[in-house]
Amino acid sequence: MLKVGLTGGIAAGKSVVGEMFVALGARLVQADRIAHSLMQPGEAVYNEVVRHFGREILNRDGSVNREKLAEAAFGPAKKAAGSKLASRIEELNRIVHPVVIRSQDAWMQEMGRQDPHAVAIVEAALILEAGAGEHFDRLVVVTCNEEQRVARFAARQKIDLEAARKEVARRMAAQLPDEEKIKAAHYVVDNSGSLDQTREQVRQVWEKLRAEARQL
Repeated sequence: MLKVGLTGGIAAGKSVVGEMFVALGARLVQADRIAHSLMQPGEAVYNEVVRHFGREILNRDGSVNREKLAEAAFGPAKKAAGSKLASRIEELNRIVHPVVIRSQDAWMQEMGRQDPHAVAIVEAALILEAGAGEHFDRLVVVTCNEEQRVARFAARQKIDLEAARKEVARRMAAQLPDEEKIKAAHYVVDNSGSLDQTREQVRQVWEKLRAEARQL
């Protein structure tokens, strides 16, 4: 089995690229969904997050309000990124990342049991930031230009471009820049063009990943 990490900055199009890989035959899991399941009431991660960030991040039914948690971790959108904000997101990451990484590893092991020649992809924004790069055989980085990133984030969050630009800058401050991610990548998918152009890049990368998986 070939273990592949799929990563990139916020709103680069990781999920779109992931869906394209799945359509070609890849197995895929999203780290964000794993984290979401771990933050359900009663889970150990949920209890730790509430202990560190307070019950102010919860909805009335006790579930985590992800927008409130993001504000607590990153700081208010109007506030510039700084050491205090970084320490809070690092605090959240220290709680969540180790458990998510263990879950990812367990999932990849299960995929390998089901198919020794599978291409198992973990889609995660912070693979390198979490120090999890060594858990994968190959790393695919998705990139796009800044204006597209902002426009996509605005559309996804249903906010105006100026608000999206501030929020993207705030969140990107907690991530490695694309240049650093690209240096660590085995393959890069530039999602700045049309979907057809992205799909063709994914197809070319898939052929290489599939060939590598067959050799294992």
